[in-house]
Amino acid sequence: MREVSPDQNVSIAQERLDSKGTVSFGYQVYDRKWRSVKAEVIAEGYLTIFVNGSELATLMCTPLDPLQLALGFLANEELIHSLDEVKVSYVCRSGGCVDIWLSHSIRERTQRRIITSGCSGGLTFAALAAYRPPLQSDRRVEPHQLGSLMVQLQDRSSLYARARGVHTSGLSDGERLLFITEDVGRHNTLDRLRGECLRRGVDSSGMILLTTGRISFEMILKAATMNCPIVASRTSPTSLSVHLARAWNITLCGYVRRHYLNVYAHPERFITHHAPRAPEFSLSW
Repeated sequence: MREVSPDQNVSIAQERLDSKGTVSFGYQVYDRKWRSVKAEVIAEGYLTIFVNGSELATLMCTPLDPLQLALGFLANEELIHSLDEVKVSYVCRSGGCVDIWLSHSIRERTQRRIITSGCSGGLTFAALAAYRPPLQSDRRVEPHQLGSLMVQLQDRSSLYARARGVHTSGLSDGERLLFITEDVGRHNTLDRLRGECLRRGVDSSGMILLTTGRISFEMILKAATMNCPIVASRTSPTSLSVHLARAWNITLCGYVRRHYLNVYAHPERFITHHAPRAPEFSLSW
């Protein structure tokens, strides 16, 4: 693989923004009285991904490490499976587009993207559930481990600490957080995790996926594509993500705190003195 580093192909104006992922603004704050402040606001821009010379998608994102996001997006869309398929990658000077040339065509594979486009095209739940087989994994975890990992995820979310307004996701082996990614888009954080795994040669299969964002259908699909058997969020899942997690054998947790969590699907992966049975509805601990 021949790769052009994003840091070598960014204009001066963009570099000032990309170096931090935030933009400084002066604005007014009212707290019983008015005062002027200057603080960081999370940056948002666009990233257009070209594959084999044709435009594939444009993502709204935090303009940091565009190649990481582009590679992860291709992998989670199941258009590539390893870096061996990437012949050339190039990040334009503005950082707003990535051009990737692969060793194969993606024309036939892109027909499957209706599943992840956000518009199901009339597909039934049965068709969605049958889209992929149930995930097989021996991964087990204790409730307190997820609570501890979620605390670590938020403690280390530097962009959030400085500017708020971002989502954070992390990948864990159960003991520690291997990678942490941040972006204005929930889905982007998972694509960034996948991209980082590709670049570092790490297999995400069997890993625990943590995120601060809502678990929607597209989020649980990306988790399934990454073969992550346990997905934990600080907030809520949607009904479709719960149904699909049950169909795809993914343990789905929401509202994870240090000593509290809800289990919506496959609680049998938790190590407890009294292992809970799979519920008809969500189980709170």
